[in-house]
Formats: sequence, C-alpha cells, structure tokens
Amino acid sequence: MIKYSKQTRLLLAVDCIIFGFDGDTLKILLIKRGFQPEKDKWSLMGGFVQPAESLDQASNRILKQLTGLEGVYLEQLHTFGNPLRDPIERTISVTYFALIDINKYEQQLSSDYHPEWFPLKRVPKLIFDQQDMVELAKKRIRYKAALHPILFELLPAKFTLPQLQSLYESVYNTTIDKRNFRQRVLATGLLIKLDDKDKSASKRGAYYYQLNMQHYYANFQAFLNFIPNPGNLL
Repeated sequence: MIKYSKQTRLLLAVDCIIFGFDGDTLKILLIKRGFQPEKDKWSLMGGFVQPAESLDQASNRILKQLTGLEGVYLEQLHTFGNPLRDPIERTISVTYFALIDINKYEQQLSSDYHPEWFPLKRVPKLIFDQQDMVELAKKRIRYKAALHPILFELLPAKFTLPQLQSLYESVYNTTIDKRNFRQRVLATGLLIKLDDKDKSASKRGAYYYQLNMQHYYANFQAFLNFIPNPGNLL
C-alpha cells in the first residue's frame, strides 16, 4: 500500500451532542465514559472513526452503540483539533448535534452506558474540551432558531403555546413577554389551532396546536424573528 512518506498518523473521532425537549425544559443527553482516561466521568457520545466509515456513518454508529438511539438527524457542527485536547494521543474530533423530542425517543434509550438527560442549566463537568463543544452547539442553535423555525423539531406532533414559549426561553436562557410571544408566533401562520386542550396545568387548560407543514416549508426562509438581537447570538 502506498502511503504519504514522513507524515504522522492521527486519530479521528466524532462526538455527538444531543439536545432534547421534554415539554418543559431543554436538556442534553450524556453518558458515563467507559474507558480511561476520565473513565466513569460524564461525556458526550463519542468514539473513533473506523477506516471504512464516513464521518456520518461513524456518528450514527456511535450514537446507536452508546445510547440505542437511531434514525436521529445529525448535523455536522465543527472540528476540534487542539494538539493537547486528548492527553493520550493526538486526536481530532468532528462534532455533530441533533434536536429531538425526548418523549418520542424515550423507549429507544439503552441503559448500557447510563445515558441521562440533564437540563442545560445543570450540566455536570464534561471531559476534555467537550464543554466548548456544547457551548458552540448552543450558539449555533440560537442563531439558526432566530432565523428559521428549527425548534419545532423538538416538539411533539401537537403542543401548547406555553410549551413552545418554554422551549424558546430555555434555548435563549431568557424570559419572553407572554402576550408578545403569542401574537408574533401566531402571525407567522405556521400553527394550526386544534379543538382539544391540555388541562394538566390548569382547569381552564391550553389549546393544542400543530405545525402547518405546508406553510413551514414555504416560509422557512422568511420566518418572522421574534427573538431580540439575533446578530448578537453568533
């Protein structure tokens, strides 16, 4: 086999950042690392890319192996290549992130590596430079969500406006005026009001809505931004 001469071989890994929404709080999925260094510490879903795998194939394999999740849309985020990021060997990591409805995938989760959902406000210390990975993913999601309705991917088929507002407040770590939020989100034409209500929080209840998929795809690039100063979110 012909090889490039006088070149150092490097390890290539992928790390998967899985964000989920449970109807109340935005969370991140973590596992207990299964080998040294940092064994049993909280970690993202990560592993090494095999010679015959593409990056996408590796990320899907690793996610299924460590959590049992499959069929999850993963989007490539960034490459982390600090020479000192891994204390054992020079390892370059390509990160991916995903947005999922926690309840939809709850039955898929495997307990082998102790996967656990943590609220974004209470994320434990992560290994290596993984906290930097999470922070970058949060910024990317905030920026994209200010321009396009991607956060609907985190919601179940039907949801209430309080749930939607809670999701946006969790993503942006802020408080949004209830009346202003309601007016702006309904003005997008993206929602269809249903006849039934969620009465789990009050006797009066809150109407369920569902996403108008025709308007969703037609207006994806023209989504009305109701998050202040999206330019500061990069």
